[in-house]
Amino acid sequence: MIVCVCNNISDREIRQAVDLGISSVAELHRELGVGTMCGKCVSYAREVLHEHLESKTVVTELHRVPQTA
Repeated sequence: MIVCVCNNISDREIRQAVDLGISSVAELHRELGVGTMCGKCVSYAREVLHEHLESKTVVTELHRVPQTA
């Protein structure tokens, strides 16, 4: 779905940007141009950004179950 009509930016592009390390609306603005024209897309772009950030699983530790002999 198109999020930013002025710059033809889709929700898919926003999710891809998050996967590449973007984590704020300011970065979306700078890198993709979200909200640089009329600004009506910013609230929905923020929603897509935060939903995708929250859905990502980050592994910080690896736990192994000890094997028994």
